[in-house]
Amino acid sequence: MFKKKFYVCFLSIKNMILPVFIVLFTLSLVIFSNENLSATKHGLLLWANSVVPALLPFFIATELLGHTKIVYFTGKLLNKFMKPIFNVPGVGAYAFIMGILSGYPVGAKLVTSLRQNGDCTQAEAERLLAFTNNSGPLFIIGTVGVSLFGNSLIGILLFITHFLGCLIVGFLFRFWKKNEFSSASAVVNNNYSNNLSFSNLGEVLSNSIMNSINTVMMIGRFCYYFFRYFICS
Repeated sequence: MFKKKFYVCFLSIKNMILPVFIVLFTLSLVIFSNENLSATKHGLLLWANSVVPALLPFFIATELLGHTKIVYFTGKLLNKFMKPIFNVPGVGAYAFIMGILSGYPVGAKLVTSLRQNGDCTQAEAERLLAFTNNSGPLFIIGTVGVSLFGNSLIGILLFITHFLGCLIVGFLFRFWKKNEFSSASAVVNNNYSNNLSFSNLGEVLSNSIMNSINTVMMIGRFCYYFFRYFICS
C-alpha cells in the first residue's frame, strides 16, 4: 500500500515538472524583457548573416541530388565498404560524404531523409547519425584555422583529425544494436517515382526549395532561443 501511494505521489510530482518549468519560463520573459530583446536581435542577425547564406544553397543542392540516381550509384559502389566497416547500408556513404563536405546539419538531414524513404532501419539511422553530422572544411579551415589561428595549416590539421575522429566513431558505433534486423536491401531502390527529369523539374525544384527553407527556419529558431536564453540572459 505504501509503495503504491509513493508511486502515485512520484508520478504527480513528475507530471508537474514540465508545467512548472513552462510557467517559470513565461515569467522570465516578462522579468528580463530588455535582455530578451537584445538577445533576440543577436540571434536573428546571426541567422540572417551567417546561417542562411552558408546553408541554404547546400540544402537545396542536396535536396535536388536526393531526387537523382547519384544516391543509388553511391550506395551500390560503396556498399562493400560501408556494410562491413560501419554496419550501415551503402546509401549511408552519400550522407557521410555530403555531411563532411557541407557541414552541420546536412548530414543529419540526409540521414533523416534516408530513414523516411525506408532506405535504412531505425538502428542503421542511429549509427549513421553518430558519424555523418560533421563540421565542414569551410568552417574548420576558413573560420577556425585562418580567422582564429591565422594559419591555414592548423585548420587543415584540425579538419584531418575531425575527419579521422568521425571514422573512428562510426566504426565504434557499428556495434550499436547489432542484433537488430537490418534492411533487406543494402542500396536504395533505383525505381523512384520522384526521380528528377525535365518533365518534373519545376515541381522537384519547388519542393526542394520549400523543404530547405523550412529546415533553415528551424535552425533560425534554435539560434533565436540559444542567444535569447543562454548567451544574453
